[in-house]
Amino acid sequence: MKLKYFVVDAFANKIFEGNPAAVYILDQWLSDELMQNIAIENNLSETAFAVSHDDFYELRWFTPDREIDLCGHATLATAFVLFNYYSIDGDTVNFKSQSGDLIVKRDKDYYSMDFPSIMPRRVEIRPEYEKAIEAPIHQAFLSRDLFFVLENEETVKNLKPNFSKIQKFEEGVGVIVTANSSEFDFVSRTFFPKLTINEDPVCGSAHSNLIPYWAQRLGKNQLLAYQCSPRGGYLKCEFKGERVVISGRAVLYSEGFCFV
Repeated sequence: MKLKYFVVDAFANKIFEGNPAAVYILDQWLSDELMQNIAIENNLSETAFAVSHDDFYELRWFTPDREIDLCGHATLATAFVLFNYYSIDGDTVNFKSQSGDLIVKRDKDYYSMDFPSIMPRRVEIRPEYEKAIEAPIHQAFLSRDLFFVLENEETVKNLKPNFSKIQKFEEGVGVIVTANSSEFDFVSRTFFPKLTINEDPVCGSAHSNLIPYWAQRLGKNQLLAYQCSPRGGYLKCEFKGERVVISGRAVLYSEGFCFV
């Protein structure tokens, strides 16, 4: 079987920035085993698979380790592919996923995703958390991922966590670290060693937690964010109560075929 695919750098202004995702637009679903094997072979943080219906696309995401229930950058990458390489009428594409309905709108070269707003709950700061990230934690929260507020953006940028210790955490799929910023409203980094991804370059789904937290703390609903991984990525964010809007650019890195 011959399958066309695209690799897109999401939340990027040029290639080699942002977060790369592989995108497959399918006529019908492949087996879960085959999709997982494709994700393993691609060895990117996420591989997205979408199947067209009358007025929406079903969307699923696979890491090299497992299927996950929400992925922002691969959603943006899929929308980019559909708008630019498939026949999409208008400037809106509707997805259905394990996390419910997701809407992506195109405005020139920006793609805006409507995601659930998920305010994490406050948890205690455990000694093993600070030992693992090798930095003091000012506040700790938990949703899908552990969420640590650090002292300042330089601490976030220079962080060198112990991934083997993070992998042993009982709580959370991954770890989000964040701090206020002088240039942006906030910066962040995300780590997912449990998913065989030590650092996710730009994690859109983490901003479902980050946006409500920083909107409440800063008292503003329009936010500019930078994920300060080695690749780096830029996000425009809006807090809308039960929903958040996450916007960014994307660029095509490659397209080709796989044979499975």
